[in-house]
Amino acid sequence: MSSGLDIRAPAEQTEGTRSQLLRWLKRVGDAVAENEPLIEIETDKVTVEVAAPASGVLVEILKHEQEEVVPGELLGRLGPAAPAHSGEPPTRATADRAAGGPAMPAASAARVAAAVPEASGVSSASPSPAVRRLLAEHGLDPGSVRGTGPGGKITVEDVLRAAPAGGAPAPRLEERGAHAGGTESTGAAMVRSHRVPHTPIRRRIAEHMVQSLLHTAPHVTTVFEADLTALMQDRARQREEFMRRGVPLTLTAYFVQAAVAAIRAVPEANSRWTDTALEIYDDINIGIATAVEGTGLMVPVLRDAGDRDLFEVARGLEDLVARARAGKLTPADVRGGTFTISNHGVSGSLLAAPIIINQPQSAILGVGKVESRPVAVEEGDEQKVEVRPRCYVTLTLDHRVMDGHQANRFMQTLVGRLTDWPGQ
Repeated sequence: MSSGLDIRAPAEQTEGTRSQLLRWLKRVGDAVAENEPLIEIETDKVTVEVAAPASGVLVEILKHEQEEVVPGELLGRLGPAAPAHSGEPPTRATADRAAGGPAMPAASAARVAAAVPEASGVSSASPSPAVRRLLAEHGLDPGSVRGTGPGGKITVEDVLRAAPAGGAPAPRLEERGAHAGGTESTGAAMVRSHRVPHTPIRRRIAEHMVQSLLHTAPHVTTVFEADLTALMQDRARQREEFMRRGVPLTLTAYFVQAAVAAIRAVPEANSRWTDTALEIYDDINIGIATAVEGTGLMVPVLRDAGDRDLFEVARGLEDLVARARAGKLTPADVRGGTFTISNHGVSGSLLAAPIIINQPQSAILGVGKVESRPVAVEEGDEQKVEVRPRCYVTLTLDHRVMDGHQANRFMQTLVGRLTDWPGQ
């Protein structure tokens, strides 16, 4: 094994996540400056960069693109830089001599050769294997696609943008039957389709959804309806002042504070099931499910929500959501959540159940679309119909943790806080 300075995956990682080496930003033989971005690693939460631990030459790659990595795992090695007077370019041979021997064992060299083209005549912006497969699927010449990645490297998104609208046609049903050795020809019309490769984040989201619902927690959902008349009046009163202070006052901020009150009434909602005990969290760190175009569902965490007033909640939400949509979340931003809110009503949904629990948490609150609805109200001995802003709220819970009466007490507290909103 070659000597040199180890390049390792970040040791810290959100519990329950898995990571994949997305791309190397340098090739074997390339010179590297200390703290220069060297690797991109993608988890089901965020994409993070691994910086070079020192200046030198990349002499060995041990983990390749699209391979899974674990915290602290050895990814590659750096060797000392070649002497400045040597006049040699930083090739693989130079890297071998800098490391004091062969850059890698023969088996490792064969794997790298498959993933990293030889230095002779190949740009450092050579596409990754995933990009090459996607280029082939769409029949695109790499020279016809403008790369927006580091050093002009072509990314998956670049290929999808350059692909012809509608994608390549799928084979006829008759042809598919013939390829399979069957007789599927029934005179059916040709079916056209195109493939959109799963991103690592999309695959991880899918795996977590299946794991949570089918293999971990028995999901149960309770549904309530909330009257938001008092809340909307409070929002109208404070909205302009919040904007003067540079923070939008969203409905989600109110739901965060109402959830805090409900958690204090039913602490089991802010907990984690283990085989030996129920671990109830003392901190209230609320994850906010956020849809990010082109990436999927992110859940940045608003820490210490129970210690924040309405303005501080609104300011924290604005910061997290803005950075999530700009792709600027850090691993710390998605770590340590104890309860989650999914405000699916912002995209028009009235009711969603069950919403999949964000493991290893025990519950998730769903908020539906706020709309004006006629409702019977009592005034003394009389009833009348009024139009009021209302929405459905759901609590999906791990039935191992809470029974129905606890879930209903949580929701009664939440709805009561929303309906009789106190002045702030």
